[in-house]
Amino acid sequence: MESRSDRLRRLLAPLHDGARSFARGLCKSRSDGDDLFQEAVLRAFDNLDALRDDGAFRIWLYRIVVSVHRNRCRSAFWRRLVPFGERAGDDDVAATGGYRASGWTPEAAEAARRARAALARLPAVQREAIVLFEIEGWRVEDIAVLQGVSASAIKSRLARGRERMRAHYEHDAAGTPVPAEEIT
Repeated sequence: MESRSDRLRRLLAPLHDGARSFARGLCKSRSDGDDLFQEAVLRAFDNLDALRDDGAFRIWLYRIVVSVHRNRCRSAFWRRLVPFGERAGDDDVAATGGYRASGWTPEAAEAARRARAALARLPAVQREAIVLFEIEGWRVEDIAVLQGVSASAIKSRLARGRERMRAHYEHDAAGTPVPAEEIT
């Protein structure tokens, strides 16, 4: 009989990098994404006996990541009361693979910073849909199953999220804050 830890290791191995990237994409920083991913893996380990079909592990794991992320978003108010500072620049280099990576350039680091800032301004459900569709390459139908809504709702979230990101980029390029009417 396979132990629970061996089962999790076997199921997680092919999904590890993608799920971790997804978690990082949902968060404002790479370290927050890593924390989110680790918390989700721990929750998956605790509840692994409830998973009856190994073929459903991918959706199940991503649902856990989304659930943990939403719980964190709800408690964001309390985190604002206890600020944790990050050194500027460390995350930008890390998010692009480090300065020794072949594709790293200062422009790529700036683009990654701008993308994270734009994603951070989106509501959680839109950010999840954008990251899953645009970055992870998921199909609309799979995202709908994961978020528990219709495919048309996902398409709407994608369109609204893209529009909000576009507004953020336009105002960021002009050096002006995004007006409140364009955020809602």
